[in-house]
Amino acid sequence: MKIDELNHVALLVRDVEASSRFYREVIGLNSIPRPGFSFPGAWFRIGAQQELHLIKGEFDGAPDDSGRRDHFALRVADVDEAAKDLRDRGAGFRGPVHRADGARQIFLRDPDGHILELCGELP
Repeated sequence: MKIDELNHVALLVRDVEASSRFYREVIGLNSIPRPGFSFPGAWFRIGAQQELHLIKGEFDGAPDDSGRRDHFALRVADVDEAAKDLRDRGAGFRGPVHRADGARQIFLRDPDGHILELCGELP
């Protein structure tokens, strides 16, 4: 088996509209059409081919503030610019912090508490 790339990330969210606003207005993702499933949700484009799928449901896992599990990361062109954009949009976040290999990261939570990492290129 040969894996070509990550296709999508799916997250359970309590309020599809609130989470959609967060990913559209705070993170800046574009909505894309979603098939007519029998359950509520929303889809967003990430980069050229990847997608984020929000699915209405209850997430009952305990939060973990370490940033080591239960998160996904989006690469950004400029971590400082991303931090400025988040501040301008009134979003709470942690960072930028330096990873052991020199890469810089920002961590924030969506309305359901899912951890999102914004990371930059290695220096």
